[in-house]
Amino acid sequence: GTLNVLLAARDEGVRRVVFASSSSVYGAKTELPVDESLAADPISPYGVAKLAAERYCVSFSRVYESFESVVLRYFNVFGPRQSPFSQYAAMVPLFITAIAAGDPVTIFGDGEQSRDFTYVANVVDATVRAAHAGGASGRIFNIAAGSPASVNDVAGAIGEIVGKPVERRFAPERPGDIRNSWADIAAAKDALGYTPSVDLEQGLRLTIEHLGV
Repeated sequence: GTLNVLLAARDEGVRRVVFASSSSVYGAKTELPVDESLAADPISPYGVAKLAAERYCVSFSRVYESFESVVLRYFNVFGPRQSPFSQYAAMVPLFITAIAAGDPVTIFGDGEQSRDFTYVANVVDATVRAAHAGGASGRIFNIAAGSPASVNDVAGAIGEIVGKPVERRFAPERPGDIRNSWADIAAAKDALGYTPSVDLEQGLRLTIEHLGV
């Protein structure tokens, strides 16, 4: 799919393609926060597919002189309009709807695994900047909040905001899950002028407000 987009963009004279990649390309790194210089080592097939697409983007920007691409590695995006009902539903909307209803939340592992939860407005801002920033073509950038929070922390924060106790139901760790993942965003700040404007608590409040719970 990404290759088809790149071919069509090249043939139609599109100036720049911004590709939505994922933190999953890093795999299970112990050097934290992760920066773009670290070798990619994806564990999941999803991460492998994202890495392959990244390489197509960088290759096109090198081979075709008038064609530009920028790769953004998003970290754990959440926010309004994220459905809690999909089979692929992300953790934040699932936790919000469960806690607000007084239901237990399922946590895989001990809940101390950390993620760089990034509110969607920050991602939108970074993506628009990547479409226009000079000197960004052929480069890869982490797009995140730049600070870690554990799964237990997020569950607790949601409980405080909605004013409900949090019942945690722990389940075995899932194969392929990464223990800790959070980003160094210095390169995006420097090249794109990106700075996260909505922190985790603000983002959770806005998401909860949207869900109407």
